Amino acid sequence: MQPTSPSAPGAAPAEPAPKRRPATPRTTGRTADGQPRSPADTREPGQRPPGRGPREQAPEPVPAGPAPARGAGAATGVSGTRRRGARRVEGLLLGMAAGDAAGWPAARHRAARMPEWTRRLTRELDTFAEQNATTTLPVPIALNQPPEPLRLGPSDDAEWAAFTAETLLTAAGPLFSALPPARRTCAAVDLAWNSLAAEIAAAADRAPEVESAVLPLRARISVRAGLGNLATGLRPPATGHDNPHFFDDAACVRAAVLAAAHPGDPRAAAELAEFDARYTQDGDGVHGARAMAAAVAAALGGAPVDDAVEAALDQLPAATEIGRNARHATRLARAADSAFALVPLLEHQIVDHVYSYGIAAAETVPVALALATAARGRVTEAVPAAACLSRVADSAPALAGALTGALSGGTGVPGTWRDACRTLAGCALPRLRGTDLVELAEQLADTELATPGGQFRHDAETHTRGTDHRQPRRSSCR
Repeated sequence: MQPTSPSAPGAAPAEPAPKRRPATPRTTGRTADGQPRSPADTREPGQRPPGRGPREQAPEPVPAGPAPARGAGAATGVSGTRRRGARRVEGLLLGMAAGDAAGWPAARHRAARMPEWTRRLTRELDTFAEQNATTTLPVPIALNQPPEPLRLGPSDDAEWAAFTAETLLTAAGPLFSALPPARRTCAAVDLAWNSLAAEIAAAADRAPEVESAVLPLRARISVRAGLGNLATGLRPPATGHDNPHFFDDAACVRAAVLAAAHPGDPRAAAELAEFDARYTQDGDGVHGARAMAAAVAAALGGAPVDDAVEAALDQLPAATEIGRNARHATRLARAADSAFALVPLLEHQIVDHVYSYGIAAAETVPVALALATAARGRVTEAVPAAACLSRVADSAPALAGALTGALSGGTGVPGTWRDACRTLAGCALPRLRGTDLVELAEQLADTELATPGGQFRHDAETHTRGTDHRQPRRSSCR
């Protein structure tokens, strides 16, 4: 596998990948709707586009309600369905934000809004503790600065989720209204990624050298590498394949939100999630995105937790690491007395302590599915348990919160957490500072996004996958 070139604008430091894989041929520089690759977005920075035992049972999910009556009563039924959908989407975003905030890395992400010297001092104190064998460890500090950025709240995962939600709103808006429904979403995804890559390229051009460029975002290695690949002319799937962190779970966070385009249709949600994931991931990174999208889509359609988890497992090839881990983790979950009781088993049998980052989709997605199962869909049990797994606390709590939030709706998130986590800080995507996730959920619920039966592919030959994940399935985003 070839990591991003050091000279590529926005490229991340090349973390060695676990395996070498054959090179992927470059794809054409065309958008998802067959047009030349989109230019940079011209919007102003602040402008947004328009079998379990007799345990206690979880609160019932948001009820499906009676079928709408014909005639005058039909409008009431449609309105009720929309309200239930809005509550589930709200639960998805707030659950993800609460899980994001609950993990210990959130404080470090939010510290990016503090002056640089405060973070440097924290690093120096950490070095002091190491060199002097002291067990008093430093935490992010404010000292004489306003401490607001360090208070409990969401960080990078919630902001990239909002980025994805805005992409769906663009797809539902007038920009792509002339396209068929499935192609609208693909075109909006392609525009979002290429616009971001163009911003990074422009920032690099303004800097005397690439390393000193002031970038308009903070992102995972896989996302930085994928954007760098786009900026140098690569197209998916090469942008995700030729990527040092092809295996991470960055696309899984986005996939949970993309499921809102296909509530109740796990397969269509998985297809859309793969289309997006190919910009930054390959292998288990793509499989994990498909699984999360399928699970959340099932939950948004009113499925119970076991059915949602089964929908995810259906997307995971048995011969992959993520497939083996997910099936083993869910078996452990079904035998566990509670989500908290499951934590040591996941720590010892699923979580890997070898690699330098705890963001592998092959670990975090199985953990999220297992804890959602053991918690019987309760946000208040799944998220705290996920936060106990410190190695995967950067994203597993957010993924578990997204799924359980979609299962239980916005009322499943305690009011105190709702208040603390509904507003974004802009620590990863500064232009999103102040975004209200509750309002964003309402906007998503007010759009008609579901398009049953669509196929989402960049290229009929190289960006496809059949029943055997190694074999192509000829289809396209159309």
